[in-house]
Amino acid sequence: MISQAIRAGFLGGARKAVWLTEEMSPEPRNIYGVTKLSAEHLCRLYHIEHGLPVVVLRTARFFPEADDMAHAIEQSDANTKANELLFRRLTVEDAAEAHVAALEKAPSLGFDTFIISAPTPLRPQDCAELIADAPFVVARYFPGYSRLYARKGWTMFSSIDRVYDPSRARERLGFVCKTSFADVLAALEEA
Repeated sequence: MISQAIRAGFLGGARKAVWLTEEMSPEPRNIYGVTKLSAEHLCRLYHIEHGLPVVVLRTARFFPEADDMAHAIEQSDANTKANELLFRRLTVEDAAEAHVAALEKAPSLGFDTFIISAPTPLRPQDCAELIADAPFVVARYFPGYSRLYARKGWTMFSSIDRVYDPSRARERLGFVCKTSFADVLAALEEA
């Protein structure tokens, strides 16, 4: 449900990455996005009218198959997924655990919406630098990442156009993904 303007990123003229929270108003760009947003609204309406507890999970990418835009990404599939753990990915296992947490917490929440993504070290104040020079920003948080990446033949995206902020899920749902970008680096260090 990300607008075409956000997806266009730096090449589309953006001068800073977008910091995505639950307060963001989704902008569906196709029928798939329209149906997702409509389902959220229907669930909210059903909660209001009938009291059914509903928790909406806006999950980041967690699919194991290759990205549908892989043809436009210079990094390998594994490299792409590792990079995305910084700002818009979670593991399948974490996605499943988020659903369990939502089921357990729904009765006390009533209705709520959460972004579910790996914890990000990035901050809103990084957004201007992320769009222009993502490797520089990542090196600030993970000084040794470029050495580990070079050993593997990997590279960081030159630009990051958006960051999914999962902090509300941590605060209200009590859920934090177990796997993060730091875990990828730890695995590369061990290898």
